[in-house]
Amino acid sequence: MILLADGGSTKVDWCLTGQGAIIKRVFTRGANPFFRTAEDISSEIRCALVPELKDHRIDAICFYGAGCAFPEKNEIIRTAIAENFDVKRIEVGSDLFGAAVGLCGHRAGIACILGTGSNSCFYDGEKIVENVSPLGFILGDEGSGAVLGRLFIGSCLKNQLTGGLKEAFLAFIKLDNAGILDRVYRQPLPNRFLASICPFIREHLRDESVHGLVHGAFADFFRRNVMQYDYRNHRVSFAGSVAFHFKDVLCEVADGLNIEIGAIAQSPMEGLVEYYALPSYDIH
Repeated sequence: MILLADGGSTKVDWCLTGQGAIIKRVFTRGANPFFRTAEDISSEIRCALVPELKDHRIDAICFYGAGCAFPEKNEIIRTAIAENFDVKRIEVGSDLFGAAVGLCGHRAGIACILGTGSNSCFYDGEKIVENVSPLGFILGDEGSGAVLGRLFIGSCLKNQLTGGLKEAFLAFIKLDNAGILDRVYRQPLPNRFLASICPFIREHLRDESVHGLVHGAFADFFRRNVMQYDYRNHRVSFAGSVAFHFKDVLCEVADGLNIEIGAIAQSPMEGLVEYYALPSYDIH
C-alpha cells in the first residue's frame, strides 16, 4: 500500500491507497519546511497520523508539499517521515509536481495551484519543464487566498469597497484596525491569516467591488504566470481551495483571455490515487 500526501501551507491531506482505492484519509496541519522544523513535523506525524494507520502495512510514502522544491527542505520532510515509518521507499517532491501529476496524469498541460499560495508550471506528461517563480504573497502569489485577503483588507481599510462592507468585515474578523495590522505585520504566518478571509470574500462575491477585486487578482495570475507558457495549445488545470470555490470567476476571466480551462479540483488527491494505481509505478 502507498501513503500519499498533498501538503499545503494550511493542511496536509494524507491518503492511504491500495489498488486504486482509498483505504484511509487523515488530515494534519500544514508541514511547510520553511516554517516548521523536522522535530516539529515528526512530533505531529507521531501523534496525529501514526495512530490512525497503525493497523495498516505501508510499502511506500509519496509526499508532495508546499516548500518542497529544494533538497535541503525536502530532507526535513523525509527525516520527519523516516522517524515514524519503516518503509521501503520515501519520495518527497513539490506540491506543484503533485498537482501536475494529479491534474494531468501522463498528459502534457499547464498545471496551477490556487490555495493559500499560488503556483503554476508547464508539465510535459512526465516532469515540470517550465515554472514561473511564484515569489510568495508579498512579491507574487497572484490569485492566491493570501493575496485575495491582502487586497481585500487594503481596499476595506482604505474605504474602497461598497458602503457597509467594512463594518460587516470588522464584525466578522472580530478585530479593529490595530489588531489586523498586528496579525499581518507582527504575528507568525500572516499568509494563513490573510487566506482565512476568503470565506467572507466569497460570501460577498455578488457585490460589484468585491467581484472586481477577485476578477482583477485572477487576471493578474493569468497574465503574469499562465500566459508565459504555451497556453494557446494546452489547457490550464487548477487544484486548490481558491480555484475550486471561486471557479465561476476564474472561468469568466479565462474566457475573456481566450484561455481554455481543463480540470478544476479542490485537491489533486483523486488524480494522484489513480496515477499511483498504474502498473508503471514500482513501490520497490
